[in-house]
Amino acid sequence: MSDRSKPLEGAGTPAPLVSTEWLAAHLGDPHVIVLDIRSAESGGREAFEAGHVPEALHSDYAADGWRVAAGGAGGLLPDRDALAALFGRLGVTPGDHIVVVSAGTSTSDFSAAARVYWTFKVAGHERVSILDGGYAAWTGAGGPVVQGAPARREASSYPVRIQEELRAKLADVEQALERKQDVLVDGRSRAQFEGLDKSPQAVRPGRLPGAVHIDHSWAFEPGTARLRPARELDELFSSVPEGPVVSYCNTGHLASTNWFILSEVLKRSGVSLYDGSMSEWTQDPKRPVEVGPSDDAKSS
Repeated sequence: MSDRSKPLEGAGTPAPLVSTEWLAAHLGDPHVIVLDIRSAESGGREAFEAGHVPEALHSDYAADGWRVAAGGAGGLLPDRDALAALFGRLGVTPGDHIVVVSAGTSTSDFSAAARVYWTFKVAGHERVSILDGGYAAWTGAGGPVVQGAPARREASSYPVRIQEELRAKLADVEQALERKQDVLVDGRSRAQFEGLDKSPQAVRPGRLPGAVHIDHSWAFEPGTARLRPARELDELFSSVPEGPVVSYCNTGHLASTNWFILSEVLKRSGVSLYDGSMSEWTQDPKRPVEVGPSDDAKSS
């Protein structure tokens, strides 16, 4: 009998993005868990039961505890025990290869997948990928679809090992501003970056001082929820110098896309995600924000 707690022999580190062809070839592999994360905005459990990848699990990105609110921040990483319970309910073990499947109909869907991917990585789970194009790509490629309830796996006791270097906490961002060595990358719209518009999650408009603006949506092929080729992404992020990088937005959702590209696609070292982002930063009026155009803002 296969031991799911151990990865396939010689399997190596999986690609951060896997194709529909790759997933089709690995359906039925006991080490591969397809995790569909569709939430209410993309039909949620109802849409999942109407059609999904065979043997997929379902976990609602918005409702199942992937992000928590605390102290005014809207998208914080759950604590160690909460993550262990979440993974345990899904039946995930350290040797499993998780393939995260979003609806694939919007750039925000990709951000949800990237945030779940980041959460697994922060928790110390090594084998995780995102299905390129999500469920929309799967059906568009003619992949098999089944209806009904999600697959079930035996509950597990997951040994979470927090990888602190992947997460920027409030104190880390404060220190980054003081030492002026880290690059702060803002993944929101230009209007929010310049303070002309404000998310409901942020108390005040504006950006972190000195931040570079790279709207996460620029990373996608026009009219799709699929990332541009790596060479185009490298050019898009060329304004981000080598060295420590903190990716942020309003709640650590959209910023997950920029984190994923810099860290996982372009293989930059020292890239972290500020999950508290502007929803946390703007709670204290003493914390500085900048408004208006910036010479560092990158045009689309």
